[in-house]
Amino acid sequence: MNHIDLNCDLGEGMETDGLIMPYLTSCNISCGAHAGDRAILAQTLIKAKQYSLKIGAHPSYPDRENFGRMDIPMSLADLEESLLDQLLAFQMAAIQSNVTIHHIKPHGALYHQAAKSPDTAKVILKIMQQHFPHLILFAPPSSVISLLAKEYGISVWSEAFADRNYADDLSLIPRSHAEALKMDILDILAHIDNMMNQHQVVTLSGKSQPIKADTICIHGDHPHAESIAKAIHQHWNANL
Repeated sequence: MNHIDLNCDLGEGMETDGLIMPYLTSCNISCGAHAGDRAILAQTLIKAKQYSLKIGAHPSYPDRENFGRMDIPMSLADLEESLLDQLLAFQMAAIQSNVTIHHIKPHGALYHQAAKSPDTAKVILKIMQQHFPHLILFAPPSSVISLLAKEYGISVWSEAFADRNYADDLSLIPRSHAEALKMDILDILAHIDNMMNQHQVVTLSGKSQPIKADTICIHGDHPHAESIAKAIHQHWNANL
């Protein structure tokens, strides 16, 4: 088995953060627009540094009520202003904690909107090009934002999800669906093996589709997040 990066969204106020960190190689820390706050950000940055994790900023729509998981009607100019404010504040917190930022990963609805909307994608890429050109973008493989990133000179790591089921178009099954989450750990390990070694993913309908994965994400709010992270870590180490 090839080694691959394992990431998780952190700094969102979940009690499992400290339990999951030992099994990760990267993390995406909330900028505070959908969850968390400055104190949580500072604490999470320090802990991530202690575990030598690659640290990413995790900006979102300004929507704490819905945890950043709903599309918010806002102008592109307002979106740009919000995201830039979030990322500059994150950068300042990182400097104060003496940590290096490795990547940027949009959160929730923003992540999925940028994957299909050129306008939204360009807002993110413009900010990265002008202010953070050296950072890597975590994004879905073959998505709009991944393809446009080349025009902006932004490096991309294609991201796949360990604990989510996929639709035939490689979008994630909506969380409102009863089978959005993968729950069985053995199923999750087989799912990851297939993506890493065969570069394929079996969708919820049973179709096998090609997929590229430079980094694998697990969700910190998954009911079995710690067990999943530990199992993946042990599985990889046993098969390297």
